[in-house]
Amino acid sequence: MARAAETIGWQQHRLARVALCWLVEPGHRPLGGMVRELGPVEVLRRLYTGAVPGRVSSAAAARLAAGDPVQRALQLAREGERLGCRVVVPEDDEWPVQVEDLVRIGRDADPRADPHTDPPILFWARGGRRIDEAAHRAVAVVGARAATDYGTHVTAELAFGLADRGWTVISGGAYGVDAAAHRGALAASGPTVAVQACGLDISYPMANAGLLERIGQDGLLLSEWPPGAGAQRHRFLIRNRVIAALSRGTVVVEASARSGTRNTARRARELGRIVLAVPGPITSGMSVGTNLMIRQDEARLVSTAAEVIEEVGRIGDDLAPIPQGVRTARDDLDAVSTTVLDAVPLRRAATVEEIAVAAGVSAQQVRRTVPLLSMLGFIEDTGVGYRLRPEQKPSGSAGEQPNIRG
Repeated sequence: MARAAETIGWQQHRLARVALCWLVEPGHRPLGGMVRELGPVEVLRRLYTGAVPGRVSSAAAARLAAGDPVQRALQLAREGERLGCRVVVPEDDEWPVQVEDLVRIGRDADPRADPHTDPPILFWARGGRRIDEAAHRAVAVVGARAATDYGTHVTAELAFGLADRGWTVISGGAYGVDAAAHRGALAASGPTVAVQACGLDISYPMANAGLLERIGQDGLLLSEWPPGAGAQRHRFLIRNRVIAALSRGTVVVEASARSGTRNTARRARELGRIVLAVPGPITSGMSVGTNLMIRQDEARLVSTAAEVIEEVGRIGDDLAPIPQGVRTARDDLDAVSTTVLDAVPLRRAATVEEIAVAAGVSAQQVRRTVPLLSMLGFIEDTGVGYRLRPEQKPSGSAGEQPNIRG
């Protein structure tokens, strides 16, 4: 091991971690526990000699028989360097320590539980950003691959708003909501991270190859799988725990009743992270999952980037503005003045007595009020009575729309 690591200028622990991640699928709890206790070099040595628990040896058996892990790790290291990738391990300064929270969701006592929930052993990374800095203030934005126009529009708006405020947008690089999240962040010239379920030399899905290439240039591509590893179905569920762990909160934009996106939300809840959801039309199958999450108190409802930041940001400092209509001069009138104003007709002049009857107040109150209303420009004195100025609309008519953007 020492000689092999020396040939590429690496320390032994780094090469050992690459070998272990080739031998066993990422997140394997029994293997992860051994690595934390004994270190990667010792664990690899014990795998060679067979001195490991049965669950670890059975997980590594097929690949251990297929080739020498150290030699395979050397090949992967050289291939990663050729591709412009780097290996980041827990011993490095840029390691994102929040992923270590994944130890909380290990459930070894339950044989039916998913065994692939442990913290990553390493990351393959491509991009100029440090992982720890990119994930310092990060929000995961995930959702349906078969997203509707509503879903992609809302996602792009949210991601743009988050990135514009200095938050990193993390997603999975897939079709639909994932792609819209990355594009929205890039449009704001903000940071975005795509966590892949395959080697970084593989563009998956192929239709997003251009987007993934741009993320690799302007953002950050991450994977636990080495170059050459294909995108297999079970790897997406393993990958989802990392998306949840890297982020302060997870926003689900669209999800069907049986969406895999809800797996990411579940991991976030298990980690104690904040889970948020954007409501959708009750007529849309792509919003059944998100609406159900809100109904069952599994997620907080959000509709703007400001509301997301209020949930995941600093308490008391990142408050979202409360949606409200545009304030007008009418809002400053007292109750009697508003009542009198509502009784003044638009198309003809009315006497003080007629206005008093229509308003249900005394003529004396009308006489005291109409000079103020005239001075403020609400009504005009025609000489024979009062009427609304032409530009004034009676209360209750179609008018201003509330300003609800955050």
